[in-house]
Amino acid sequence: MLTAAQNERLTRVAPGTPCGNLLRQYWQPIALVDELSQAQVGTRPVKSVRALGEDFVLFRDAQGTVALLDRACPHRGADLSYARLEPGGLRCPFHGWMFDASGKCVETPAEPEGSRLCETITQRSYQVVEKAGIYWAWFGDIAKCEPPAFPQFDCFTAPDSHTFAFKGLWECNWLQALEVGIDPAHASFLHRFFEDEKPSADNYGKQFRATSAGSQMPMTQLMRDYVRPTIEVETMPYGMRLTALRRIDETHTHVRVTNQIFPQAFLIPLSETMTITQWHLPVDDTRCYWVAVFTSFDKPIDKTLMRDQRLALYTLPDYAPRIGKHNRYGFNATEQATQTYTGMGFDINVHDQWAVESPGTIADRTKEHLGTSDKAIMSYRRQLEKAIAAVEQGTTPTMALNAAQAATMTGPATVDGIGPTGDKDVTTQYWRRVDADKRAGAPWAAPKAA
Repeated sequence: MLTAAQNERLTRVAPGTPCGNLLRQYWQPIALVDELSQAQVGTRPVKSVRALGEDFVLFRDAQGTVALLDRACPHRGADLSYARLEPGGLRCPFHGWMFDASGKCVETPAEPEGSRLCETITQRSYQVVEKAGIYWAWFGDIAKCEPPAFPQFDCFTAPDSHTFAFKGLWECNWLQALEVGIDPAHASFLHRFFEDEKPSADNYGKQFRATSAGSQMPMTQLMRDYVRPTIEVETMPYGMRLTALRRIDETHTHVRVTNQIFPQAFLIPLSETMTITQWHLPVDDTRCYWVAVFTSFDKPIDKTLMRDQRLALYTLPDYAPRIGKHNRYGFNATEQATQTYTGMGFDINVHDQWAVESPGTIADRTKEHLGTSDKAIMSYRRQLEKAIAAVEQGTTPTMALNAAQAATMTGPATVDGIGPTGDKDVTTQYWRRVDADKRAGAPWAAPKAA
């Protein structure tokens, strides 16, 4: 349980807020590369972006440079997402002022001949890099510190052929969106199915209908029959490692290893050969995007198939879900009684959406009552508060990496399998071996997990 003041401190993201100041120390996943593609924007690669409670315009100029500027024109505040895209940059339709990719004003055509006004005008611009099918922006103060280096995580080191990025809009604060992913206990209930089925190639939204490594037991049965995991939380340089153990019998234990990547992501196994690294980008205080990178340690990803599967459930251009609070998440009472625990269909993404949106746009944590199974959430909140305090004190928070630190930050390991029942050493040896075998079998040079 948090006080109202603590809840505000950990959730609000506007400029000048404690958490907003922290999140501006990190690269933020502001858009998919697809969002500037011809398929989505035609011949005019310009897009409005809202992130951390502020408005921006993202565009690609004639030279191929992708740029991000403040959206309000510095002349009279007009919206530059409607600007004309010309060879020299963005031209505001109001009075013709033009800005290049660096934010420099290069023309003020309505001013008198010989005017040097444009030499005094600069629109604030932000650094943008492309990684893993995502455009990342850094909103920090370059006068105070450099942008952090990217860690050598699998999603950033795998070739383009083996990664796929997608996103979806949730009507809730970023923190509650993140917290569902670091809650190992909820899968036994929220994603419970009353019938088992054989895994198939069409497994979108059905990761809990597959089987664990080294087992023929359907995950649906395992999660349904073993509802009290032993959860271990280990603080790591990148955030936290979470191990959830479900003891099946004297010789077999289900082991699920996941990770929280500070500050806004989690990393989970989707299957024996694919992982999901998912960030949570605050649009503002009451909306966020989940932004996921799928990484394959096996064959190349069929991106067309994965994109089509997801676009059947999300609408462009905002990636808003077709199923949500507006249609009661597809809830069906008969289904709830006979097929699924939620009554909200077989797509676990819808289940998660309900779980994070139904507490309200900003959950009132003054009324919650956390239990032992919530230890990862409690640990993360302490870590978040510590990092916020570090920024306030002028010190470097967790995961604001320099180049040397980033080079050593590999993996992390994720595992979902049936291993031997035993002490912590036995469990650790098991999941490290499974993860190492997955990496050794990858067709790309998957680095050893740190």
